[in-house]
Amino acid sequence: MTAIEGGKRSPPVEVDALVRQAQAGELQAWGELYQLHFAVLYRHVRLLTGNESHAEDLVQEVFARALVKLSTFDFRSAFSTWLHAIAINTVRNYWRSDRSKADAHRRLQEIHEVRGTVDDRMDRQQLCRERARIVYAILADLPEHLREAFVLRDLEGLSPVEAAERLGITPGNFSVRATRARERIRKELEALGVLEAREGSA
Repeated sequence: MTAIEGGKRSPPVEVDALVRQAQAGELQAWGELYQLHFAVLYRHVRLLTGNESHAEDLVQEVFARALVKLSTFDFRSAFSTWLHAIAINTVRNYWRSDRSKADAHRRLQEIHEVRGTVDDRMDRQQLCRERARIVYAILADLPEHLREAFVLRDLEGLSPVEAAERLGITPGNFSVRATRARERIRKELEALGVLEAREGSA
């Protein structure tokens, strides 16, 4: 029986079947799992890092780690959830690397030195790119639990329940993190002059 019927897949049942086949050593099944999940995982990693040039390499690392650990997958969660947990740990290592920190701090310093960069003279595309650059530079200085909460909720658009599942915490705990992350980012954007300061804010 093939993993595709009538040109359509029906996860999670067929995904589970593919996982079992891959655990039994069928490389074709692993290849299908790779194709099924690559695009979503790439978007996830790209948003978590803000670095398009590194995202594909990191995704390849995620799949390599997943293949090594595949025998430990016990079907208690969805395979995609398990993959995303590996991705989050891989990205944590990326953010902790000296090179990543140095690049992020350099970008943030540049932004502080040219506060007038984001203004009405930019076209919409330039403005979006510059704001994204600023947000990721700020994210680099956040604690990882706040950074991940902001990315999952505000950039990926996951619900608190979905995001909490990926991080292995409660939805209530996740919501607290997301709120704190937004507030920290807002204050930094206000300090940079990208956002107008709210009344009563320091």
